[in-house]
Amino acid sequence: MKRPIDLTAFGLMILLCLTWGLQQTAMKLAAPGIDPMLQIGLRSAMAAALVFAISRLVRRDRWLPRIFLGPGLLAGTLFALEFLLVAEGLRWTTASHIGVFLYTGPIFAAIGLHFAQPDERMARVQWLGVAITFTGVAAIFLLPELRGKQPLAASMIIGDLLGLGAGIAWGLTTVVIRTSRLANAPPSQTLTNQLFVAGIVALAFSAMTGRLDMQPSAGDLVNLGFQTIIICTVSFMIWFRLLQVFPSSRLGVLSLMTPVFGVMSGALLLGEHLTPDFLFGGALVLLGMLTVQAHDLLLRRRCLRQGHAGTS
Repeated sequence: MKRPIDLTAFGLMILLCLTWGLQQTAMKLAAPGIDPMLQIGLRSAMAAALVFAISRLVRRDRWLPRIFLGPGLLAGTLFALEFLLVAEGLRWTTASHIGVFLYTGPIFAAIGLHFAQPDERMARVQWLGVAITFTGVAAIFLLPELRGKQPLAASMIIGDLLGLGAGIAWGLTTVVIRTSRLANAPPSQTLTNQLFVAGIVALAFSAMTGRLDMQPSAGDLVNLGFQTIIICTVSFMIWFRLLQVFPSSRLGVLSLMTPVFGVMSGALLLGEHLTPDFLFGGALVLLGMLTVQAHDLLLRRRCLRQGHAGTS
């Protein structure tokens, strides 16, 4: 029986969402000295080593055998694809846009699980939430032109589509984890697989495209350390621990704070201009995601109340 969300869990979720919301902005800030693709490779490889050491040498987690060459490699490849698309997207569009489009991932996960697992089928109201989300995505692209304003630049459309592709890759990663042996593996094993593959793929891609040169400032190195230790190691391990203790539906609703923090950090730290059309579309995306997530929460509460009423 999982525990209800308490003040400690709520406070941790605020810190996690703030940390994740800073991710795209941090990468953009360090981009002049370290290419975003190279940042992904370096931080993922170093974080994989850290998580492995903590899991195997400190916590002594029991890893499942023969995972990596099966679902572990597939989940890791999708995880790598997600962050490769994020890194490429940041070259074309703003961190705020990437933050919103990336966090459509849970919507794509819900759609995939609807067809992959009978007990994950979505209700009509959740499909309404999916429709609202994609209406918001369409609004970001189409409203400027429909309102007779300057349409989105071709470069920004490319970046936004890459961000949306990253969200799809994230959703597919979740489907693979939930429908394979990874569902029974220690979270640290799954995370190590994902980070290891992402590191190898990103570093290889950086080498093939000539992006290995770095001219980092001291601030860039601190930034990379923050991404490695705080974002890729500490925050993910805390997140997986929370999922073991608290209901995933409640945590999923709270995680919707992440794109909000992402948009705020892009505006405050990078000076990114937030148009009314983007804010309107982004609000629809968040509303749709909230509708999908909140339905399960309300349904579980109703079942609990009925159960208590039946035993009284």
